[in-house]
Amino acid sequence: MTAQPRLELRQVSKRYGAVLANDAVSLSVEPGQIHAVLGENGAGKSTLMKILYGAVRPDSGEILWEGKPVEIASPGAARRLGIGMVYQHFSLFETISVAENIAVAIDGQFDLKALTERIRKLGARYGLPVAPERLLHDLSVGERQRVEILRCLLQEPKLLILDEPTAVLTPQAVRQLFGVLRELAASGCSILYISHKLDEIRELCEVATVLRGGRAVATAAPKTQSAAELARLMVGVEVPAIRRDGHARSTAPRLELAGLTRAASDPFGTALDKVTLAVHGGEVVGIAGISGNGQSELLAALSGETPSAEAMIRLDGSSVGDRGVAARRKRGLVFVPEERLGRGAVPAMSLADNGLLTAHGLGLVRRGLIRRHPVLRFARDVIERFGVRCAGPMAAARSLSGGNLQKFIVGREMSLEPGVLIVSQPTWGVDVAAATFLRQSLLDLSRRGAAILVISEELEELFEICDRIAVLCRGRLSVARPREQTSTEEIGLMMSGIDARAA
Repeated sequence: MTAQPRLELRQVSKRYGAVLANDAVSLSVEPGQIHAVLGENGAGKSTLMKILYGAVRPDSGEILWEGKPVEIASPGAARRLGIGMVYQHFSLFETISVAENIAVAIDGQFDLKALTERIRKLGARYGLPVAPERLLHDLSVGERQRVEILRCLLQEPKLLILDEPTAVLTPQAVRQLFGVLRELAASGCSILYISHKLDEIRELCEVATVLRGGRAVATAAPKTQSAAELARLMVGVEVPAIRRDGHARSTAPRLELAGLTRAASDPFGTALDKVTLAVHGGEVVGIAGISGNGQSELLAALSGETPSAEAMIRLDGSSVGDRGVAARRKRGLVFVPEERLGRGAVPAMSLADNGLLTAHGLGLVRRGLIRRHPVLRFARDVIERFGVRCAGPMAAARSLSGGNLQKFIVGREMSLEPGVLIVSQPTWGVDVAAATFLRQSLLDLSRRGAAILVISEELEELFEICDRIAVLCRGRLSVARPREQTSTEEIGLMMSGIDARAA
């Protein structure tokens, strides 16, 4: 390493109205260093990274790049310096192909055919496979994340900013990505790594800057500190452990799916093959799987987005296969999709109106008229109960950080006290304290008699809260095994299509 930092921030501040997002933040990143930025949701991490990538201009402070003061006026200017960024909320175009999305970030002329081949080879090398010719709107969230990472790697950056890069990767894929990042660091590339997975931070990162309330409050050496110590630095208090109280499972399943076979809805989708599942009241069942193996198709079938008279789906013993979303919600089934903006919430609408979208049955509408005070009260209750950091019930959904919007969406659905809750990626992008709270809330809801199905690629989460775990791979669902009778390695192998027990 050289004595001169690759990147240095000096007293950088950014204010949005009354909110001071970054308050005189300073940090330094050396060449070849993997540097973590830690903090709760709303601590100012995303704003700081956007400043570095030229998407936001700071109000004050100084940025030095390789010892020289710079003004990063745009993402294009950042890329020309050698800065690449993978956002937690992806910056991709829905209606064009993977290759075309990557080409958008390339300055000057390019050969699309040659670029397509480079993408294919790079994806194979780094264990991030994706078909370059696929249209983006056909891809799952996990596949879109691969596109973002590959787009950055193709630019051969000097500084790579990664925001929650492993949120939808298997343990094996995480190991492979870590190998890639260490290889990049060894070649001199600096890496700014944002993650709420503290064990990953401890394994990968050499230095961590901790943000709290927009200020840099500590610098730590993660490899020498425990996850609990790092969490305490982030939150300022001790993070409680998950309580797994005894549960009484209902005799009859509250949610049943018998032999669902369904062709893929598009050429790049995943067909479901004889999927059978039962979730009882009083238990949490998890479904693990790499994105693109049928999760979105299964969620659409269970939620009622793609009803079919042939689908053998029962809610509390009643057949609902041919019923749509509204009919299933009336019978007590609610769901949280993996896409926060656009499906989980309408970006331009206020939190109050987003609450009304699914909670209107709680007396928020009378004789066809919206009751504004109850609507505001419901949104305020969700905000307070789930610790959502925002400007209040009238804040637009798109104004929230990813983690805070996730807390609102999950909290909104749980506040309905459903009989069956289906949730995809419940704590994606949520900080350690909020993730613990959400997981505990899911467990508590199940212990009140609800049947909960969690679709997640975060195996630590599934093993922490689930009573049984199944794996969805290439559209086929394994038998759900009791949590204590399997392991993360076994589930990870099954996610990759390998029969762990036979192996």
